[in-house]
Amino acid sequence: MLAKQRDAYLAHLRVERGLSDNTLQAYRRDLERYEAFLADRGVADLADATRPDVAAFAEAVGTGSDGKAALSPSSANRTVVSVRGWHRFAAAEGWVGGDVSREVKPRTVPKRLPKAISTTDVAAILEASSRGEAAAPLRDRALLELLYSSGARISEAVGLDVDDVSLGVGEESVLLRGKGRKERLVPLGGFAVRALDAYLVRARGGLATRGTGGPALFLNSRGGRLSRQSAWSILKVAADRAHVPDVSPHTLRHSFATHLLSGGADVRVVQELLGHASVTTTQVYTMVTQDTLREVYALAHPRARE
Repeated sequence: MLAKQRDAYLAHLRVERGLSDNTLQAYRRDLERYEAFLADRGVADLADATRPDVAAFAEAVGTGSDGKAALSPSSANRTVVSVRGWHRFAAAEGWVGGDVSREVKPRTVPKRLPKAISTTDVAAILEASSRGEAAAPLRDRALLELLYSSGARISEAVGLDVDDVSLGVGEESVLLRGKGRKERLVPLGGFAVRALDAYLVRARGGLATRGTGGPALFLNSRGGRLSRQSAWSILKVAADRAHVPDVSPHTLRHSFATHLLSGGADVRVVQELLGHASVTTTQVYTMVTQDTLREVYALAHPRARE
């Protein structure tokens, strides 16, 4: 019964909320762990689960007391949120008498500042990605320029088709599809436009003849759509060449947001560019720029220091 109820909830998430396959897989892992936990406690139907069951599970995912790996605070909280969503859905569907998970709250996790690198380091990585005039360097530079210019997630970038990019004068932009397939149109800067134009004119055609990448914008050496793993590797190689440590695709996204806010962009504009559903998510970046503001204040204000 639990498996049937779980699958019905996942189908609801896919159809009604339009969640991506990756997100749905994360939900499935969370709920399957909860199912196993309930089964060990003799619970075979969600209607028989109690608040103590949910609370005990919330404790177990953080400590590993259910015999499985202990999760980080953020991952444990995500799992609890998944379980609460399932119980809430079951109550709304009338499967259970009430939502026994309502009072089980995720733990408060200290906010971690997003990692951003300097504009100098970004420039060094971009330069290091384009050594040579072969197809791969032209593609790599175009990919990384697009990531930094638009703040795109790596999955959004590799999912792009050629028609999603506009390079005409006054129309320089990219159509990104974020979580839930929500679309947003993001402007592209001059460096990204030139890199993309060079790749499309001088490299993509040759790559396309090697396979069946179809309309995909970024192609691999066999002519197929570039994967997330390959895109991550492209960035890692460029960062290693530039001697910039601990860089991931999300680092460029964080840097995009941080540099915009440092340059005076409004937080709600950055929210739209990043595709965040809530401005609260974006406001974590303002914590980064506060350090810069304090430094400027300390140096510039006549009465900042004794």
